[in-house]
Amino acid sequence: MSHFVLGFHEMEKTQLLLVGGKGLNLGELSKIQGIQVPEGFCVTTAGFQKAVKGNETFQALLAQLAMLKVEDRDQISDISRKIRQIIMEAEIPADVAKAVAHYLSQFGEKHAYAVRSSATAEDLPHASFAGQQDTYLNVIGKDAILQHISKCWASLFTERAVIYRMQNGFDHRQVYLSVIIQKMVFPHASGILFTADPMTSNRKLLSIDAGFGLGEALVSGLVSADCYKVQNGQIADKRIAAKKLAIYGRAQGGTETKQIDPDQQMSQALTDGQILQLARIGRQIEAHFGQPQDIEWCLADDTFYIVQSRPITTLFPIPEANDQENHVYLSVGHQQMMTDPIKPLGLSFYLLITPAPMRKAGGRLFVDVAPRLTTRAGREALLNTVGADPLTKDAIMTVIERDFIKLMPNDQTAPIPGNGQTDMPVQFENDPTIVSDLMKRNQTSIEELKQNIQAKSGSDLFDFILEDIQQLKKILFDPQSTAVFMAAMNASAWINENMNE
Repeated sequence: MSHFVLGFHEMEKTQLLLVGGKGLNLGELSKIQGIQVPEGFCVTTAGFQKAVKGNETFQALLAQLAMLKVEDRDQISDISRKIRQIIMEAEIPADVAKAVAHYLSQFGEKHAYAVRSSATAEDLPHASFAGQQDTYLNVIGKDAILQHISKCWASLFTERAVIYRMQNGFDHRQVYLSVIIQKMVFPHASGILFTADPMTSNRKLLSIDAGFGLGEALVSGLVSADCYKVQNGQIADKRIAAKKLAIYGRAQGGTETKQIDPDQQMSQALTDGQILQLARIGRQIEAHFGQPQDIEWCLADDTFYIVQSRPITTLFPIPEANDQENHVYLSVGHQQMMTDPIKPLGLSFYLLITPAPMRKAGGRLFVDVAPRLTTRAGREALLNTVGADPLTKDAIMTVIERDFIKLMPNDQTAPIPGNGQTDMPVQFENDPTIVSDLMKRNQTSIEELKQNIQAKSGSDLFDFILEDIQQLKKILFDPQSTAVFMAAMNASAWINENMNE
């Protein structure tokens, strides 16, 4: 009808700035076959911007807020309160209210709705912002919904939301709010599903938190939840909590907290069959989005409804692998005592000069040592190589003991596949002049490079660098150079081994 309101099925993947992260994800969820999402629509950020556009006091307060730091709590609190008051007192533009009324007439004006905030800096792959803006449940009637739209807009400037943006480097003037209007579901049970275990980061272990009634009881911390773990299509663990309270919707609107019957408090919120059914839904959603998901769900009339799905931002990223095999990644930087992330230019350059098959993740480089673990000889060589780092050695021993990587059948002496390393010399001439000759050769190479590179500029400079890298690799992996540092390493190892004698 207008760019002020969009139905879930009308949303496109490119409309993050119009509907926010939560709205965009709901639009995507509603298009997955077999996934049940309560019907709804979104008041876009264009409506919010029109409501505050031209308000000079609002703009002036935003400018003041942008000058503050996290430590300025009193000033943040005062300015945020003033901004919320301005938004609450501002009249919702007539064309926005008209568009909302149009969609309500389609979905049912007398139906109960959840009114939820969706900011443009929310449910992103690198920052979730979950819970920073407000949600209102069981809102009935057009006037009440319009009033709660203003409340959601104002919640963009709660003190906690403002400080969270400051901590994550988001400009208050570049973050806008859309509002989701979604049909209420009154569930028997609800909760949160993580398609990767949030405690261990195990991506194969799915974790479900479940309680009775509306999910707000769990999200707010009012009650403890049952916790179910599912792996490979089977329930791996169950912890049943004493669920003494639950939140339910009231007939006249709003919610209320009720005591749960003592006989029901220790019963499972979900049956075993429902646990496995929900796990399958979670895996389907994860496959659609292509990464582990934090999913809000509810169960009503034996049907699971999905009311939100966002990326799990706390998991360390893993290197991409286009297969279903097991992999064991060692951090290259940690082996070199370089524990900080490497900048993109450094990553790119390192990958151009290394002969080893490396992968990127989280600003770091990794080598997959799984092929080495398929033979006994490979395992022994790898453990000797990483032996100087007891933590890495212990981790690899654990991988071996758990039989995570299978040994090749009847193979004890086969070459180590996928090693990707240059052959290290085991013998070399005892000649001290090797060091001075290497230094002289390298210095001559650098002087030649300085002369040749001065005449290059623009794209020719990059072409020259790429071409020269082949020469650099010859210098870096000169067998004589390798012999020098191996001599130092072998001498050090010999001293350590024989020191007691």
